[in-house]
Amino acid sequence: MHSFEELLSKFNAFFEQERLKGEPLSLYQPANYILDLGGKRIRPVLCLLGNELFGEIHPDAYKIAAAIEIFHNFTLVHDDIMDRAELRRGKPTVHKKFGASTAILAGDVMLIAAYQQLSCIQPALLPVILEEFNRTSREICEGQQLDMDYEKVDVLDMQAYIRMITLKTSVLLASALKMGAITGGAGKGNQDHIYEFGKNLGIAFQIQDDYLDTFGDPAKTGKKQGGDILENKKTFLLVKAMEILQGEALENLRQAMGMEGEEKIPVVTGLYKKAGVDVWAEKLKAEYMDKALHHLDEIAVLSKRKEPLKKLAAYLLNRDY
Repeated sequence: MHSFEELLSKFNAFFEQERLKGEPLSLYQPANYILDLGGKRIRPVLCLLGNELFGEIHPDAYKIAAAIEIFHNFTLVHDDIMDRAELRRGKPTVHKKFGASTAILAGDVMLIAAYQQLSCIQPALLPVILEEFNRTSREICEGQQLDMDYEKVDVLDMQAYIRMITLKTSVLLASALKMGAITGGAGKGNQDHIYEFGKNLGIAFQIQDDYLDTFGDPAKTGKKQGGDILENKKTFLLVKAMEILQGEALENLRQAMGMEGEEKIPVVTGLYKKAGVDVWAEKLKAEYMDKALHHLDEIAVLSKRKEPLKKLAAYLLNRDY
């Protein structure tokens, strides 16, 4: 069994040979630009971990992992355009550096490149992997549209928000694990359990991300505290606070969200604490972590084979940065 770090190194070595090539350079350079920004590459490595949970890593798992990584970065290029974001991983976003029209085309060619990776896997495996990849891709688009729709809604139901987060963020983590498991020869029951492990882990990770943005130590997170508050971004904290607060406190929160500038951060943070959503978020994260680990425990393989996934889950959800 390999650790996350070992598989990341193996994937990076493979992925370096899969750079997008072609003419004009003005199209392929922007695509490679975002791929070269790196990131943690959790999703492709999850695919490899999902494979190795059930057997020796098959060469096709690297191609599927590459497709996942290219697709994920394609979604980031287009998301950044929609969000008018200026920075991604501390560097100018593709549309800021190369222009919006080129960024759209670069994203398009990345999507095509993802499917080219999948087209190279063994024919017997292709239909089931393609079905899973297509379903997940469609769900991510649905989640992104819901996210945009919810920007126009003042009060949002928590279950609706969780569904949006599941589609936008969690399903790709879950599907990466499942496609790896399929490649490793897992049965239907084990595929379902590893998918649920990834889905619940993804939700827990998003809860933590929302929490750290408001209550984390900037020296450790590397991000300005309260960025989500400044952007009036829908988060687990905001949705729950709007649910809990009543009367004057709720009106104060509404007014605070309408404020401009950084002075709104301590006001909103104070109202969050008044509602107790900081403590609530920690408990909810633990609930989803427990659900994830339950499904991991239910997978019918030797416990020692699950250790790399347990260690990764612990790392992702016990970090304070």
